[in-house]
Amino acid sequence: MPLRVAIVTQAYHPAVGGVTEHVDATALALRDRGHHVVVVTSRFGRGEIQSEHVRRIGRNVVIPYNGAENNVTIGFGLDRRLRALFQEERIDVIHVHCPLSPTLPLLALRVATQPIVGTFHSTSSSDLPFRLLRRQLLPYYRRIDRALAVSETAHEFVARHFSGPVEILPNGVNLDRFRPGLKRLERFEDDTPNILFVGRHDPRKGLPELLTACEWLAARGARFRLIVVGDGRLRRRVERMASGALLGRVHFEGRVSNEHLPWYYASADIFCSPARGGESFGIVLLEAMASGVPVVATDLPGYRTVLTSGKEGLTVPPRNPRALADALELLLERPDLRSAMGARGIETAKRYAWPLIVTRLEEIYHSLLSRPPAAPGTGDAPDAAPEFEPAGV
Repeated sequence: MPLRVAIVTQAYHPAVGGVTEHVDATALALRDRGHHVVVVTSRFGRGEIQSEHVRRIGRNVVIPYNGAENNVTIGFGLDRRLRALFQEERIDVIHVHCPLSPTLPLLALRVATQPIVGTFHSTSSSDLPFRLLRRQLLPYYRRIDRALAVSETAHEFVARHFSGPVEILPNGVNLDRFRPGLKRLERFEDDTPNILFVGRHDPRKGLPELLTACEWLAARGARFRLIVVGDGRLRRRVERMASGALLGRVHFEGRVSNEHLPWYYASADIFCSPARGGESFGIVLLEAMASGVPVVATDLPGYRTVLTSGKEGLTVPPRNPRALADALELLLERPDLRSAMGARGIETAKRYAWPLIVTRLEEIYHSLLSRPPAAPGTGDAPDAAPEFEPAGV
């Protein structure tokens, strides 16, 4: 039975990041299956995707927190406009991402009369906000009929403060977009190995450590090119670092469209994600693996969700440029190892294909609609939630 679904998120185009990619892929896959899906988000001022499937209310502001830039919606009458939108679109199910984040997600929990699915994406080095605001947030959490988390790391962060079942339903990867065999970008197609970074230039992404590691690689005489995709508040700083021994070796590509991003993975010989912490999953790792590119990443709990060191790539301690340089150097010198790890990455990525994940999401939506509605503010989560198991595990 076709459903009418509202996906509420403050992170959406033109904002880049894992939540944006998750929402986009989920909405597309659900529409392909015949469902009516509207993405509810805020206005960013420029660079917005204009679509009949995207409804924007309020205005986005960016607030630095947890080593990253966080999107928050401001405006007058947001709750009234949300309520009207849900009624106008005749919504059956509301899916809220980062549901305990101010302001749009919390308002959706407050005004909705439909069943609610909430997906938790984040982890943090500090529990202070939840500790301080747990009592105020608890009624909102109880309004979630089915709580999901993209990884065990995200689940553990929520479970430290709120009780109840949380199902693990991971991020996915689009195997039609990210796949081996795509044509490399001509300007990067020569005999120089390419190291690729994709992500926001936020402190927690560890880009300064990658520049330092590459400076050491250059001093050792290694042949390589670093391609940096993304933008953010650290851009000027890292651009200044790309001097001296790195002059001419680093290419800052800025923000890249979804259409062109797979070509950058296709042009990479190694993908590197040197994040310092705060990563609950690692969508970019999956995109690289699906493209057949070996990975060098920091050893974070969220990254261990998809990456096994020595199998699809190598892991190193966070904030350790020397260890990062050593791992990159090993793969630069061993094309046979790069090829073997890339092949294993392709097989791992297949377990996270979006159709597998959206099939489970459809089951969750239909299960909520087949039960009698819960009393307002009580939630209606099951006593135990089954966990998603990637195909082939």
